[in-house]
Amino acid sequence: MKKIFLLLGIFFQLQAFAQSKDLKKLSTWIQGNYNSSLQAQQDSGYFDIRLHIKQIWKENSNGNWFYVEQAMATDQAKPYRQRVYHIIQLSKDTFESAVYTFKKPLRFAGEWKSDTPLSTLTPDSLETRKGCSVFLVRKDKNSFVGSTHEKDCSSDLRGAKYASSKVTLTKNSLISWDQGFDADGKQVWGATKGGYSFIKETK
Repeated sequence: MKKIFLLLGIFFQLQAFAQSKDLKKLSTWIQGNYNSSLQAQQDSGYFDIRLHIKQIWKENSNGNWFYVEQAMATDQAKPYRQRVYHIIQLSKDTFESAVYTFKKPLRFAGEWKSDTPLSTLTPDSLETRKGCSVFLVRKDKNSFVGSTHEKDCSSDLRGAKYASSKVTLTKNSLISWDQGFDADGKQVWGATKGGYSFIKETK
């Protein structure tokens, strides 16, 4: 009996190690500076967007937190989207990236350049975008894929009733497809052909 409990203990330790290893990989891959310039050059239906994702609050042991900033390449001083993502592991292959906003975000424009972004904020000062979490799964050894859940992410942008986000993450790229839909399910904002293809910039 003791031998069985010992084996079970080793099994669960290995499970925990594998899970923390995947969370670390996901967190490492998602960080970086991205742009969609190549896609914009190839298809005029897409803009050249700059996307920056940097880990924050590293001392927090409850998952991993990231500051996210998006701006047009022609107006990077005024990002149109600033968020905080909180990534936790739900099961062996499933992760949740919760989405948060914060007050007066433009005062933090360019914070991704700092060694300690959003150091004057704390998690309790954030506002949750309920229903807008992206649930990611480990597709294979080279990618994570996921999306929001059905119509849970409410939105009133440009007449929308709800929004959806689909994400594919690899070591060097991030495909993000954000769309808004009205009450009848008609798309009212966002790319129509497919997601924005962001390539991670190398140093």
